[in-house]
Amino acid sequence: MWAIIGTWAMVNEGLIKASEKLSEGASTREAIEIAITDVEDNPGFKSVGYGGLPNKEMQVELDAAFMDGDTFDVGAVLGVKTIANPIKVAIALSKENLNNCLVATGAEQYAADHNFEFKNMLTDKAQAKYEEKIKEEGATEDLAAYDDKNYDNHDTVCVAALDSNANISVGTSTSGLFMKHPGRVGDTPFIGSGFYADSDYGAAAATGVGEDLMRGVISYEIVSKMKNGLTAQEACSEAMAEIDTKLKAKREISDMSVIAVDKAGNMGAATNTEEFSFVFANENTKPTIYLVKNIDGKQEISEASDEWFEAYMEKRR
Repeated sequence: MWAIIGTWAMVNEGLIKASEKLSEGASTREAIEIAITDVEDNPGFKSVGYGGLPNKEMQVELDAAFMDGDTFDVGAVLGVKTIANPIKVAIALSKENLNNCLVATGAEQYAADHNFEFKNMLTDKAQAKYEEKIKEEGATEDLAAYDDKNYDNHDTVCVAALDSNANISVGTSTSGLFMKHPGRVGDTPFIGSGFYADSDYGAAAATGVGEDLMRGVISYEIVSKMKNGLTAQEACSEAMAEIDTKLKAKREISDMSVIAVDKAGNMGAATNTEEFSFVFANENTKPTIYLVKNIDGKQEISEASDEWFEAYMEKRR
């Protein structure tokens, strides 16, 4: 039995490749690296890896993490600028006894010492979007006055998987918020908030505005709910409802979405937005793009149409 789930339709091609490997007996580590690397390498996806959107100083800063649900090994990189595939370094760090989470130049030094690939992660397309934003806002070089509404485009790629050896793992990768303050880090590389895995119960991961997601440690909450007997879908729905209700009672909040897989290979997803896409496959289901919608507080899931996917990809060309 195997299963794999990933955030956003952008993970579709990578998840197809990863699911083929899982069906052949590959480990979750291998599958997650394949799926996320595919997104990191694609400059058409503007919120992850190469072509990711820059901060307010026109620098691309990337975060990534990995967790093995069997051993609780965790690795993460934060604020790296020139590592071609942050998820590969995060996976490698998870195998170390110490120094599992490295920041900026420290992470880049580790990557260099271990012969990982480096490249300039800022593409012409991302630079053009940066310059367009400055012109649109009438901004000067000092962008400190930007408020939250300017921090658009923040889709994290998250992948959780179950392999034929009953191992469950999870990985994440993102360039974070567009026009963020240099050094800003969201939930993506933080255990419990951006991701969590326990092979006895399941794994979960989150995408959206990290400052909100961290306030509820939502990925751990979802796995904890699966531990208490809820299915992946029940756990996602309940955790999202709780964090959304609690935070809205105290402050304005932004978009949040989650995915999960449980030890039986069942999927789960939830959002506080009008629409969130994800991709799921298991031994009985080919990779399929789904849409989850929050309608009056209830999560409604349906398959995405070919027309929907074509429109989604068109926005990224």
